[in-house]
Amino acid sequence: MTSHLRPAIVSMVFFSLLLGLAYPLGVTGLAQALFPVQAGGSLIRNASGVVVGSQWIGQNFKGEAYLRPRPSAAGKDGYDASSSSGSNLGPLNEDLAARIKAEAETLRAEAAGPIPVDAVTASASGLDPHISPAYAARQVARIAAARKIEPAEVLALIAANTEGSTFGLLGEPRVNVLAVNIALDARHPRPQP
Repeated sequence: MTSHLRPAIVSMVFFSLLLGLAYPLGVTGLAQALFPVQAGGSLIRNASGVVVGSQWIGQNFKGEAYLRPRPSAAGKDGYDASSSSGSNLGPLNEDLAARIKAEAETLRAEAAGPIPVDAVTASASGLDPHISPAYAARQVARIAAARKIEPAEVLALIAANTEGSTFGLLGEPRVNVLAVNIALDARHPRPQP
């Protein structure tokens, strides 16, 4: 029995050390060496160097002077990174229909024109940091008025933070909400009351 038990224990210890310790440490070390920004969380810093978020995790901005993200179903109040998930409500769900209708009415009161779908629907994770260029453009007049600047200046910052399709093939152009809002605060600080 010892002849069967000893090799099993040695194998278990060896593979536990190899796959449970050496492999994760090796992969982490390679990631830190080859892709330090991504391995560190793709953090975004403000002009003072303070971390204000991640390139890949959305945040909620409610002020009139800020570009707003798409709705979020992550957590009780949305954009809760510890509770990432969609709402799991189907297209015939009355609660979802009521929420979309309320969002659409709010957007119609702000500005005329078509409402992009991402302005009223949450992403699957509830933490999508991007919006469509159409939804960003719909918010330009409000932001410009709140910051007392020309709409063209807001459009230029949105254009500077618009990413194209991945590899020129995958996905649609998208605007990083946090990057635009940081650029807005850096170039056009909000008027103080």
